[in-house]
Amino acid sequence: MEVSPQTVMKIEYSVDEPLNREPSKNAYDRNHGPIPLLDKESYRVRVDGNVNNPLSLSVDQLSSLFPQHTVTCALQCAGNRRHTMRTLLKEVDGIDWGDGAVMNCSWRGPRLRDVLQRADVTVKNEGKWHVAFASYHTKVQDDDWYGGSIELKRGLSEDGEVILALEMNSEPLPAHHGAPVRIIAPGIAGARSVKWLSRITVQSSESENFYQKRDYKVLPPEATDKKAAEDFWDRTPAIQDMPVNSVIATPRNGDTLRLDEAGTIEIRGYALPQGADGPVVKVEVSVDDCKTWKEVELIADDGGKWCWALWKIRIKMPVGDKQCIFSRATDKAGNIQVGHPAWNLRGVAYNGYGESRELKVYA
Repeated sequence: MEVSPQTVMKIEYSVDEPLNREPSKNAYDRNHGPIPLLDKESYRVRVDGNVNNPLSLSVDQLSSLFPQHTVTCALQCAGNRRHTMRTLLKEVDGIDWGDGAVMNCSWRGPRLRDVLQRADVTVKNEGKWHVAFASYHTKVQDDDWYGGSIELKRGLSEDGEVILALEMNSEPLPAHHGAPVRIIAPGIAGARSVKWLSRITVQSSESENFYQKRDYKVLPPEATDKKAAEDFWDRTPAIQDMPVNSVIATPRNGDTLRLDEAGTIEIRGYALPQGADGPVVKVEVSVDDCKTWKEVELIADDGGKWCWALWKIRIKMPVGDKQCIFSRATDKAGNIQVGHPAWNLRGVAYNGYGESRELKVYA
């Protein structure tokens, strides 16, 4: 099937030098190619595959023909915290993300479920099927187009809250976050929330795109380099749900701290639930090398199961030149952050304890 080309008004950045950065204002940027500035009036999203009623929808139709749904969620790159895996375990292959490749935003647009129902999905056992998303506007680093997919069951679930986002934080979606329309799949690795959406396809297999088949997978430790990885790409599942996680935002590694009169310091951070298992219900910290843990105060969780939880605690801290603090999160389903996850070549889905090391603490 041919997809009608959209009018590309301008290209920002390039295939060789895409925009990748930790938060600028309130959101990180992750791209595998240029940012296309697209003509909203000529824009169409094609819906096809195993459906009785293929669709070609304009932006106006997406906003007028379907109920508009708002979802607030944390969206994160699968490589968030890659730097910690690289420095604490061993070298990995990928952008050296710290712990800021995550954003908590409000998104608004029609539910994917409603769009697919209008297209009249024909499959009987949705649990074995997939819904694939594609953007054909520019070439990317490792393919001629960008794409990803999720399970059809998740896409059709009302509780899954997957949407075709037209707005971000109550403003029109900006170009560098996928305007005029992108997918938002809460709880799932950001790689599947395809920007500059061209096509939605109901199909019996995952997306054939490079970034679904040969990237964003937690390869086994035996895949020690690119050559060894060749034996594992086809038999390793693509990342979908991201794991429960927490990060210590302050103090940072190597900071010098002075205790207050009570012998305490303040620690702050964020925590994330696993996939659809939110919200975060508990975060704990340890200042004695994980021998004991103390529960923190959750100060902001935005009330939704997809959201991050901001937290803080004031705690007594031993003095010394090489003190450490660790954090761990628990979500509503009982998933608990692990202390020592296995290394993987791409450095994705790292969720070892949040940590702040080499602290200099004085009375």
